[in-house]
Amino acid sequence: MQGYLRNDGRKGIRNVVAVAYLVECAHHVAQEIALPYRDRGVHVIGFPGCFPNAYAARIMSELGTHPNVGAVLLVSLGCEGFNRHKLAQAIEASGRPVHTLVIQETGGTRRTIEAGRAWVEQAIERLESCPRAEMHVEELVVGTICGGSDATSGLTANPAVGRAFDLLVDAGATAIFEETGELIGCEQFMAERSITKELAGEIVSSVHKAARYYAAFGHCSFAPGNAEGGLTTIEEKSMGAYSKSGNSRISGLIKPGDVPPRGGLYLLDVVPDGEIRFGFPNIVDNTEIVELIACGSHVILFTTGRGSVVGSALAPVVKVCANPDTYRRLAEDMDVNAGRILEGEAALDAVGREIYDLVLRVAGGEQTASEQLGHQEFILTYKSFEPIGPACLPGAG
Repeated sequence: MQGYLRNDGRKGIRNVVAVAYLVECAHHVAQEIALPYRDRGVHVIGFPGCFPNAYAARIMSELGTHPNVGAVLLVSLGCEGFNRHKLAQAIEASGRPVHTLVIQETGGTRRTIEAGRAWVEQAIERLESCPRAEMHVEELVVGTICGGSDATSGLTANPAVGRAFDLLVDAGATAIFEETGELIGCEQFMAERSITKELAGEIVSSVHKAARYYAAFGHCSFAPGNAEGGLTTIEEKSMGAYSKSGNSRISGLIKPGDVPPRGGLYLLDVVPDGEIRFGFPNIVDNTEIVELIACGSHVILFTTGRGSVVGSALAPVVKVCANPDTYRRLAEDMDVNAGRILEGEAALDAVGREIYDLVLRVAGGEQTASEQLGHQEFILTYKSFEPIGPACLPGAG
């Protein structure tokens, strides 16, 4: 693999120009700036809120300095609460080209679009000379998420990703699984796999927090489509989701924006801290993908039984389909047919190895199905998190 070398020593597997809106009022302008370049590695990301949020500011900073990102154009309306100056300084300090356009100062929609496209053209040309360097498996960060799950997910795609995670961790890579709201009932299993008792306690607490969060809202992470697909309870869904983590020891518990300090297996807690706030949304797949990327993920492994067609901005998404019937209907959107396990055409270990090999090819430049289809979904909303404590990353210092 040949990665794009960044000033902090990390390497990217893509060289994206990110056009980032800093309030919903600037979203349209950002989209129009990027539109002619959608096939040239220009992606739109952003935060829609008008009043500031520390979580959103941190996520945007981590995304703007993500190893897959080579340059960033910030698009501001001019009167929102987002601190555009601080974000620009963080990106500039990382050695990346960054520029800020303020719509109210530039002269409105048309002039800002023209100025933005002119800057993007220059950024694309500049990134062509970005230095490349040999990249090894142990430098990869890979996240996983499940969406549109059904009764086949926990039998095929999820445990196959778990096998791929074991291979990645054994090779020295970083693997991140989530979400604590879909691991209810599995906390003791994760505690037993934790590298310290203190970490085990933090993991159990994080799952209990998720249970309280969902109880306050009156529902859990269980959609009508899950039931229609044959899942019966959150415990059954949790067991399937848990199988994505594989069998490696758990090295740490992180929250959105925390980049693991070394290789190993990490649990990402995406459920907000503090009191329940009903203005905060329920957990959704695309938000979790963004949070995995903000933790440094180069690639996302997305398992689905019912079928999901989404991809993501900034990092390629590998679709692992659990249900063979779903794969036959949505083959163009899928990368791996794990449903072959159910039909006796492939062994679990073999599909796990197939996923692992595909991750390496994608890291080497091969496009995923969602990339080929132009998917660049992105969602970022309001949340609140407290910093992790030393028990969450034992031995990090």
